[in-house]
Amino acid sequence: MPEIGEVARVVHYIRKHLVGKTLAKVTAQVDENVYGKVGCSAEAFEKALTGKKVLDAKQQGKYFWMVMSSPPHPLMHFGMAGWFKFSNEETAYYKPKTTDQSQEWPPKYWKFMLETAGKPSCQAAFVDFRRFARIRLIDCVADEIRTLSPLVENGPDPVVDKDNLTEEWLKEKVLSKRIPIKALLLDQANISGIGNWVGDEILYDAKIHPEQYSNTLTETQISQLHKSMHYVCKLSVDNLADSSKFPEEWLFKHRWGKGRKDSSTTLPNGNKFVFLTVGGRTSCVVPSVQKKTGPVAGDVKKEIAEHANLEHDGVKTKKTKKSKKVAQQTEHGKDESPAKSNKGRKRGAKQEEDASPAVNGNGVSDDTDEKPATKKRKPTRTSQADDAETKSTRKSINGFKPEPEAKASGRRRSARVSGK
Repeated sequence: MPEIGEVARVVHYIRKHLVGKTLAKVTAQVDENVYGKVGCSAEAFEKALTGKKVLDAKQQGKYFWMVMSSPPHPLMHFGMAGWFKFSNEETAYYKPKTTDQSQEWPPKYWKFMLETAGKPSCQAAFVDFRRFARIRLIDCVADEIRTLSPLVENGPDPVVDKDNLTEEWLKEKVLSKRIPIKALLLDQANISGIGNWVGDEILYDAKIHPEQYSNTLTETQISQLHKSMHYVCKLSVDNLADSSKFPEEWLFKHRWGKGRKDSSTTLPNGNKFVFLTVGGRTSCVVPSVQKKTGPVAGDVKKEIAEHANLEHDGVKTKKTKKSKKVAQQTEHGKDESPAKSNKGRKRGAKQEEDASPAVNGNGVSDDTDEKPATKKRKPTRTSQADDAETKSTRKSINGFKPEPEAKASGRRRSARVSGK
């Protein structure tokens, strides 16, 4: 994903090729993800920009926008794989192509294309093959863009807002949360622009383990984190994310061989790096440098897992709420049997009370005045027959002879066969 340095690179090229020029032609392709998910449309985008003049280009973290001669202004986010291309200059980063290579135009996966008026004209295109990018229109005065959503929900930019992102501000932010420090840095609501590789570079330079909980960092560590953040972000932006200009000892120059058989996991200084998953992202860590000086996410999870099991006869059994309750009862001298068996005992005791009379303290039965209550039993076949005989007798007495009862049979007789 393009991060603070890569976005700064695009802003640089927009200022170089588009600022000060009028957009003679704007073409946008319908995409319900890129436009639709943020309340915009290709048609609205074309209408808003055609004939307008580009006055400036600005950035906050991973967001960037063009300031137009009148509102609305286009605000963009690259998502996972978006990029901005120009017809007259290669803008690729990390491994720039040579200038003599021909560039396909229009490029694949373009979402909108801009063409400037006058000679020579320049064409620009926003591309995104994964469709996670977002393009929207902000209808306000240009100076108020950062006071509105989504920028207002994002934290300060380490380069643009350097004066606001002070050491004291960072200390308050870091100590107010109990999450892995890497996860805190990646959250754009805290600080804008820091992505996966920038976050790893900052923590490596600060000698802080990415899994360590933020509120366990010392003042010295926070001070160094502040310095490392400004150093890494500024160097990345100043060099427009051109990796050929990054220091040789940076992780960025060596981390991209993960999974390859011939890849090395050793830095030029001899330190080895490994990969961990922190905050849902793969993190590059140098264990010999980034020491654990406090509780870390991995250790806490392990501790919880150990406490969730009980050692019993050498076999680990999962501790349940029921077993916890039994353990608490044992500590207080209560019955250790589970609640289920207690219910069974109560039911059995009740039946015994129903079957036999209670005995008082003198050994004499308490049922002299009152018989114990007995359960109602279902009538047996014999009692049913007796009832039938009684009814038959009662009918004879009333002066009519009852019909003889049919003998019980295993099968039901059909009404059709019986003639009924």
